[in-house]
Amino acid sequence: RLRQCICRSAYWKRRQQEKTLRSVFNEAGFGDKVREFGPGPGCSTDWLSKRFNHLSAVEIDHKLACLVETRLRDTNVRVVQANGAELPFKDESFSGAFALTMLHHVSSAEIQDQMLWEICRVLQPSAVFAGADSVENWLMSLIHIGDTFVPVDPKALPARLTAAGFSD
Repeated sequence: RLRQCICRSAYWKRRQQEKTLRSVFNEAGFGDKVREFGPGPGCSTDWLSKRFNHLSAVEIDHKLACLVETRLRDTNVRVVQANGAELPFKDESFSGAFALTMLHHVSSAEIQDQMLWEICRVLQPSAVFAGADSVENWLMSLIHIGDTFVPVDPKALPARLTAAGFSD
């Protein structure tokens, strides 16, 4: 698939690290129990792993989880294969979380909302959740032919985050 080729490319890794991550990252607020949701092939995981002592990456896709786990074995990254809408973690167990260009890969707005609710549930009250995603346009639609593409409406996102329990 075209999207898979792009997401594993050096171009995408550089774009994620130089643009997306720098736009959402604030090192001071994430604490020491940080989770990344939906790392895919791990382009952002590589960057995040250099900024935190302990990082867990939660990936639903078995092949991608194995790929990242194998590549980052013997590092500070722990990979957990899990569904973001049904997280196997205790309430308030994380101090920070990221969801980077992955929410549009979740199969419906309802499941996206369940995932946001679950992320909020497992974050500590003072935790920071940062994310970024793509908006709907012809290029994104083309890249995702034959793949899940449920874009998130930026205007609706604040209300959806509030409904999931987030503030600020």
